Amino acid sequence: MWRRGGYGSGLLERFGRFEAEAASEPQGVVYIHAVSVGEVLIAQRLIDQWLMDYPEDVIVLAATTSTGHAVAREKSPSGVRVIYSPLDFTWIVSSVLRRFTPRQIVLIEAEMWPNLLHRARKSEIPISVVNARLSHRSEARFHKAGALVKPIFEMVDLFAVQNAGDAERFTGLGISAEKIHVTGSIKFDPSGGAPPRQRQEFSDIIHDFGKDKPVVLAASTHAGEEKLIGEAILKLDSEVIYLVVPRHAERRATVKADLEAIGFDVRLRSDYQKPHRPEKSCLIVATTGELRDWTAHADMVVIGKSWLGQGGQNPAEAIVAGVPVICGPNMGNFEPLITMLREQHSVHVLTSGDELPHTIDSLLKNPDQCKDQIHSAKKILALHEGAVKRTLDLVYLKAFVR
Repeated sequence: MWRRGGYGSGLLERFGRFEAEAASEPQGVVYIHAVSVGEVLIAQRLIDQWLMDYPEDVIVLAATTSTGHAVAREKSPSGVRVIYSPLDFTWIVSSVLRRFTPRQIVLIEAEMWPNLLHRARKSEIPISVVNARLSHRSEARFHKAGALVKPIFEMVDLFAVQNAGDAERFTGLGISAEKIHVTGSIKFDPSGGAPPRQRQEFSDIIHDFGKDKPVVLAASTHAGEEKLIGEAILKLDSEVIYLVVPRHAERRATVKADLEAIGFDVRLRSDYQKPHRPEKSCLIVATTGELRDWTAHADMVVIGKSWLGQGGQNPAEAIVAGVPVICGPNMGNFEPLITMLREQHSVHVLTSGDELPHTIDSLLKNPDQCKDQIHSAKKILALHEGAVKRTLDLVYLKAFVR
């Protein structure tokens, strides 16, 4: 919180201290625990469907990071109680559970805190983990710590996992197969939540950089990747608008310095001024929660954390927006989706940044190739169609049947 901001807003909630009187809080809630922005956005898709199907329910959304909390407050429907998730100490967790008396706890992905699970179990509150996935690497780590990990997993009543491979790996950890259900990925469900949409405000900014120039968006980039992709942009045959959305907004000053060092006239979305040299300019969008709709303005998306980071970032929003995707070699967090996309030539997976200029130029010069790639990618994403609804049906039932 000190590093990313937000430590002055609601910090005491992490210790179970709230401004509101306990008597004024909703009771018998659905308690959804998310950590950072990515998990909060997944939670939002589930919440939207939940309140559509069961509008009488009251939901508490607990976020851990200050950026996740800010997005939760901004995007949650009216009536959703947004709090900071409590630190995982018994007396703090117990206090928060008494305050809201949850009838069910839903954990987004694999965030399982031992004391939260233990207190919920003692209070006979059903616990579900949704959108769960387990990489081969995590599976190997959990096997090494099996004596510690297995009792934690056993406290969970339901695992809604993304694919059959995840189900097999969770079963391999000794979890009962009866608890595991393959639902697909909420994150990749093209029918779950509003698709990326163009905003007039964003269009006006883009036009300042060149009215008819294609937009190359670097999405959720990590340290050094903005410069790597920027150097490729400078080598293109075509003139494009370079739009950068760093994964962590607090890196904006470093990103700006890196891009200025290679010759860009850098503009910040947070302190926007029109560029003096549009042909040598780029825009850094370091404002939380805007990536989805900036994607709708892109002509292609280069995925961050896949070049100099490990694991990659989510390509699904770009696919839903109808935008071709380029990523680096490190996309392990999105298996098996990325392999399926690659095998069907639905995404460009490059081995290094040296291949970027040629690949971007090729896509810009071959719109039919882009259309084929997008069409094929959407067909693969459709395999996750309905994941939000399937997940909700499972966890809602679990609240009443144990």
